[in-house]
Amino acid sequence: MKVHYGIDNFQPLKRATVTSGTFDGVHYGHQQILSHLRKTAQEDNSETVLITFWPHPRFTLQPEEARKSLKLITNLEEKIALLEKENIDHLIVLKFDKNFSQMSSMDFVRKILIEKINTTKLVIGYDHRFGKNREGGFDYLKANQKDFGFEVEEITKQEIENAAVSSTAIRNALLEEGDVETAEKYLGYHYSFEGSVVDGNKIGRKIGFPTANISLADSFKLLPKIGVYAVNIFIEGKKYDGMMNIGKRPTVTEGVQKTIEVNIFDFNEDIYSKNVNVSLIHRIRSEMKFDGVDALIEQLKKDKIEAIKILTT
Repeated sequence: MKVHYGIDNFQPLKRATVTSGTFDGVHYGHQQILSHLRKTAQEDNSETVLITFWPHPRFTLQPEEARKSLKLITNLEEKIALLEKENIDHLIVLKFDKNFSQMSSMDFVRKILIEKINTTKLVIGYDHRFGKNREGGFDYLKANQKDFGFEVEEITKQEIENAAVSSTAIRNALLEEGDVETAEKYLGYHYSFEGSVVDGNKIGRKIGFPTANISLADSFKLLPKIGVYAVNIFIEGKKYDGMMNIGKRPTVTEGVQKTIEVNIFDFNEDIYSKNVNVSLIHRIRSEMKFDGVDALIEQLKKDKIEAIKILTT
């Protein structure tokens, strides 16, 4: 897959089957749409092109609301890595800034789809909207396809709804239940996030469970429900087992700020400032407030036994 940041240097193709969207998570629903795209391109003897946007349009159109409420399944790098597996020929990443948001639907069609890409077939959903104020849509494109010089094909309502259901199911499973298995079912892979290891108050080390305190690389990244999880941790390409607490540490700090702490099993290296990737395997329990540190230690011992059992079966 060739990745193109922007459209200016894109060389028009002989034949191009194109679709567009945010494709956050590149989950099962998206994978069905991309399978449809590949099949259509094969029948048309053309190359596949996926147009996506970064940052997410809502961060530009509704910045205050988005910063408060929008949580994404993947950042741009993760999305690109997942799309690599989908055998798409070209990925075009368009910067969704104020200027781009003012582009009319006609300019998008003529300047990008026709002049820059040489689209021969456009594959979009029945409810797809594009251009300034979302003025363009499937019916308009279908009615004018002869004038545009490319064919418009509809992604079925069922495929679109599957994608919408998948996105909602993933977010609800992670945010409301911490149900990482359901999220994995819809994603087709373990949900994960990246961050850097930062200084903490070292309470875990004092009680025999040293933790790496993680600062998220992306503030918009979706975090699952507060609780204790069995996880895999990847450091410089090497995989480790461990358990993670997302929460406010009520037993030892009465914290207000949510923290991410990972206890890496059989590990004693200095990884401050290093980047790590945490992959969620199973939620063990909710965060709890214990009568004291001794009770907390006993529960952590049980959690570790449970996590090891989960991670080795």
